[in-house]
Amino acid sequence: MTIAIRPATGGDVAAIDALLRRSFPAPDEALLVQRLCIDGDMVLTLVADDEETGALAGMVAFSRMDARVNDQPIAAVALAPVAVDMAYRRQGVAEALIAVGHQHLADAGYVLSFVLGDPAYYERFGYAADLARGFVSPYAGDYLMALALQDGKLPCGVRGQADHAGAFAMLGQDG
Repeated sequence: MTIAIRPATGGDVAAIDALLRRSFPAPDEALLVQRLCIDGDMVLTLVADDEETGALAGMVAFSRMDARVNDQPIAAVALAPVAVDMAYRRQGVAEALIAVGHQHLADAGYVLSFVLGDPAYYERFGYAADLARGFVSPYAGDYLMALALQDGKLPCGVRGQADHAGAFAMLGQDG
């Protein structure tokens, strides 16, 4: 199997939606991606294609956040969701998608990536709850983690605010 990672296009919308609906027990993540796109808050969506079959093996999305350090805005994103089709799990697809996403974002000047999820899963990508502590967020706690995208460099000082795009507040609500 050979996987190719590329930015998503309009032609991927239906396949991404179907993957998200198959990958999660409820349609929340599919609706989240739709809302982020409609609201203009999507920063980067990558897909992984199986080059032999043309099948969509996985996807990852990063959306805009409003983050501040010492009351100064910093360029930050939220990773969510990441999904891999059942046939491609445990083969490094999610890891590749996230790594390529982090590189694109770092190259574009983003400073921080936040994720809300299981520490046992996301810590392997470098996310740490300690880095997110001190940011005021409705999601603050052990499951809110952050990763510095600029070679571990962060603005010095007291942390501040970290607000996800508005679509996150709608998670769990009926579409």
